[in-house]
Amino acid sequence: MAAHRVAVLALDGVTPLDLAIPTQIFTTRPETPYEMTLCALDTKVATTAGFALLAEGGLEQVRTADTVIVPGFEPVLSLPDAVLDTLAEARDRGRRVVSICTGAFALAAAGVLDGLHATTHWKHIDEFERSFPAVTVDRDVLYVDEGDVLTSAGVCCGIDLCLHIVRRDLGAEVANRIARGLVAAPHRDGGQAQYVPAPVAVAGEASLSGTRGWALHRLGEPLTLRVLARHASLSQRTFMRRFTEETGTTPLQWLLNARLGRARELLETTDLSVDQVARDCGLGTAANLRLHFRRTLDTTPTAYRRTFTHSTSRGPVSSPAVPRTD
Repeated sequence: MAAHRVAVLALDGVTPLDLAIPTQIFTTRPETPYEMTLCALDTKVATTAGFALLAEGGLEQVRTADTVIVPGFEPVLSLPDAVLDTLAEARDRGRRVVSICTGAFALAAAGVLDGLHATTHWKHIDEFERSFPAVTVDRDVLYVDEGDVLTSAGVCCGIDLCLHIVRRDLGAEVANRIARGLVAAPHRDGGQAQYVPAPVAVAGEASLSGTRGWALHRLGEPLTLRVLARHASLSQRTFMRRFTEETGTTPLQWLLNARLGRARELLETTDLSVDQVARDCGLGTAANLRLHFRRTLDTTPTAYRRTFTHSTSRGPVSSPAVPRTD
């Protein structure tokens, strides 16, 4: 595969979690073409967590990148001209320009989002809308895909957006493999309204990530709320509450999204019948699989398979089977 250069541009006051998401997902792997470089205006970058980062690349690496990603930072409306000019140049050259969370402020200040739909963190969305009237703000989405310009809502929605980009570029199989490594659902429905106020994730030994990982390896089995709660050694009520706090969605909705991700992978990479795909991913019947594909992707399993069968290249591509906002 031809190399695809990804520049993650860390601005002063960068949010460490926002920065970690693209650097983790687009790190170099044997099965992906991505070559990721952490870039900054200066070598040393201050974070919102009180520590500093050292960036190996500068604006020159941003200018030569195929994809430029701006993670969230403490929103300021006055950014260095060199940063704004570099982002505008990337857009003018047809490069893919992406923001995570409040990184949208930088894209908008550079004029990259003028005339487009975009989103950002719910806490800053009113300020964003007032400051950039040329941008159409989508409030209740996880991310917005405008082709070569993509923006995500707050913080962890960056995971959804980055996995979406991988899925567009390389297909569901690779995106699902990366998602399993993160113990994250390959695809989530819904908007950021479900995170207002943002839930506090349970960390450490109390986390339910082990149960989610266990479930991802058993999607073809009859996984009910009772089964999941039993694995976590919790009552169903406590499990439901804790799971929603950690993920922003219900266990059964999370499970449905994971199963749809697995179905997409099987449709892309195997010749299994639609009936067999439905059974293997845990959705039971072809009719049920078609129902959820229509609701979620506005297409059918057969049409989805045809799209990826006809696209044999594994370089960056755009799939018409994926709507503008997942």
